[in-house]
Amino acid sequence: MALVFQQVGIKEKKMKKRFLIVLAFALAFTVSSIGGRAEAFPATGSAAKCTDCHTLTKEEAAKLLRADQFKAQIKDVRMSPVKGIWELEVSQGDKVFIVYVDFAKKFLVEGRFTELSQIGEKQLKKVDLKRIPLDNAIIMGNPKAEKKVIVFDDPDCPYCAKLHEEIKKIIAKRSDIAFYIKMYPLPMHPNAYDKSKAIVCQKSAKLLDDAFTGKKLPAPDCETDEIDNNIKLAEELGISGTPALILPDGRLLPGYAPADALLGIIDSPQP
Repeated sequence: MALVFQQVGIKEKKMKKRFLIVLAFALAFTVSSIGGRAEAFPATGSAAKCTDCHTLTKEEAAKLLRADQFKAQIKDVRMSPVKGIWELEVSQGDKVFIVYVDFAKKFLVEGRFTELSQIGEKQLKKVDLKRIPLDNAIIMGNPKAEKKVIVFDDPDCPYCAKLHEEIKKIIAKRSDIAFYIKMYPLPMHPNAYDKSKAIVCQKSAKLLDDAFTGKKLPAPDCETDEIDNNIKLAEELGISGTPALILPDGRLLPGYAPADALLGIIDSPQP
C-alpha cells in the first residue's frame, strides 16, 4: 500500500552539491498516512478555486528550492493530483524529476501520488533478474534461502529505515526468504553516497543497521565502483526512488510496505 518515493540522479564527482536536504516531512503514504495535515493539505475546493487564492510562479519556486545554489531549473509549476499541493518539474543537468510543495510553502514533498482505487489493480512491472549482480549485495537472512528479494536502499531514506525493521521481522520468521541489499544513494541526501560506499566496502549488514539507527559510520576504506554501478543500473531498470524491492518473480515493488503485506506479495508470485 505504500507509495513510491521518486527521485532520480547520479553521482557527478563526489555527488557535487545535492539538490535538497529532505525535510522530515517526506511521505510514505500508506493508506493510514494520507490526510491529517489540514493546514498544508486542504481537503475541499476545486483546482480552479484553489488557484484563485494560491499562486506559485517558477521564479518563486526557484527561490524556495534554492535552485541557483544547486544548479537546477524549475521547468514547470502546476497543480498536483492532490488538492493543496503544487507539482514542480525540476531539471538538474540532464535529469528531470518531480517534487511537490504545499500551498503554505513550508514543505517539500518527495514521491508520487497513487489513487487509492488503483491499489491492488495494477500489475507490477517486471524486471530481468539476470541483469542484477548480487556479488556485492548486503545479505540479510539465510544466504541459501530459496526466495531472494533484492532491495535498492538509501542509508538516509527514512522509509528505507522503516522497511529495514520489517525485513528483520520477516527473516526472523522465514528461513526461506533472504534480502539482498543494493546501496542506491539518492541525490537529495548529501551524505548517503559515502555511507553507502562504507557499507559496501565492509559488506556489513551491521553498518547498514547503524546507518538506519542514526549512528555515525566510518569513512569508506576501499575503492569500489559498486555504488556508481548501482545508480546506473537503477536508472536502466526504471528505479528512481527508495526503497525499491524486486521480488523473486521479477516484479518491481516500489516503496515501503509492512512485513505481513510483503509476505503476502512474495508468497503470491505471478507467472
